[in-house]
Amino acid sequence: MTGIIGRKLGMTQRFAEDGSVVPVTVLKAGPCVVVQKKTKASDGYDAIQLGLVEPGRRTKANKPKEGHFRKSGSAPCRVLREFRLDADKGGAEPAVGDSVKVTVFSKSEKVDVSGVSKGKGFAGVVKRHHFRGGRATHGSMFHRAPGSIGASAFPSRVLPGMRAGGHMGQDQVTAKNLEVVEVLEEQDLLLVRGAVPGANGTYVEIVKSPARKRKSSK
Repeated sequence: MTGIIGRKLGMTQRFAEDGSVVPVTVLKAGPCVVVQKKTKASDGYDAIQLGLVEPGRRTKANKPKEGHFRKSGSAPCRVLREFRLDADKGGAEPAVGDSVKVTVFSKSEKVDVSGVSKGKGFAGVVKRHHFRGGRATHGSMFHRAPGSIGASAFPSRVLPGMRAGGHMGQDQVTAKNLEVVEVLEEQDLLLVRGAVPGANGTYVEIVKSPARKRKSSK
């Protein structure tokens, strides 16, 4: 297993062995159930589909979804995510209907956490793209405006990709190489160092960080 579905609960802090304060994000990681298994023979790649089990929360499903969950012998789940299987790690592959818990991670391991960032509504270019803005002196009449957005003679249009004001936030963001500070198996909690994208209660994907090549120093 390389990942699990979770939910962001909030931030707190922990004290390290040397007495320093470590900011951590508390994630409710799982429990999840294996709903579907994909193989190279049938789908072209190896992966599993996980469903987040939320006790006390009933999820309505139409007939096609009910049949999909009936194959795994599990109740309908509101949140489904797909994770690739790492064949290089070895070990037994999970079967359909198996439970996946936070124990797939270990202390001091590096993980990547993906989620939807907080929505900020409409924002101008200064806040959204960190424009410097114009002079603040009297009579300037140019303070937080975007400036020129293209030439008038040619091509006489605004080119695609021009940075401008617009909807800020609510984007898919991934925080990479976060250290696992603590794994609380009984509470299905995972404590990672640093901040995680999204507001409290946001669903996130927690995946083991791939081994990245480091540049050799000469």
